[in-house]
Amino acid sequence: MENFVQHIEALIFASEQSVEIFDIKQVLRDALELELSNEQIEEAIKTITLKYANDAFAIQLYAINNGYQFLTKKEYNKIVNQLQIHRSKKKLSQAALETLAIIAYRQPITKLEIEQIRGVSCDYSIQKLLEKDLIQISGKSESIGKPLLYSTSKMFMDYFGINSTADLPKLKDILTEEQSIGESTE
Repeated sequence: MENFVQHIEALIFASEQSVEIFDIKQVLRDALELELSNEQIEEAIKTITLKYANDAFAIQLYAINNGYQFLTKKEYNKIVNQLQIHRSKKKLSQAALETLAIIAYRQPITKLEIEQIRGVSCDYSIQKLLEKDLIQISGKSESIGKPLLYSTSKMFMDYFGINSTADLPKLKDILTEEQSIGESTE
């Protein structure tokens, strides 16, 4: 099939999340009975990447979270941010952001552990984060009662444009002297 590049382009474009090479192979096999090697898919992705590197396009193909996704080019961030402001009803609350940060840095983590860190109940925040697919249930703890464990999802990685939690800012990089408690021991 000569136009498999366009099929891959359409597949990536239609996806809300990054698409891995394995998924591309599976979909092409299931939908078109087309067997492609990883090298053929990677070559097609290079072709697509070069096509959208052109200034005539406002979007570009990015490698994110071990997959590929079309995103707006950086020079259009201002206009896209304005759209996000208009959609602020879907915005996360401060409590949900705090809960998400705790999960991101301490995953896998139980609800009780999150509540011990925050000092308040986090049922509502966890429910909202699950609904928005930013976190997922990643198993059960071996502790008494076998509570659920929460971790960040693929959507979280896509949303923040990172490949893994190792790409998160280090806490030492965000803390300032003004945020420290007590006296410095130098």
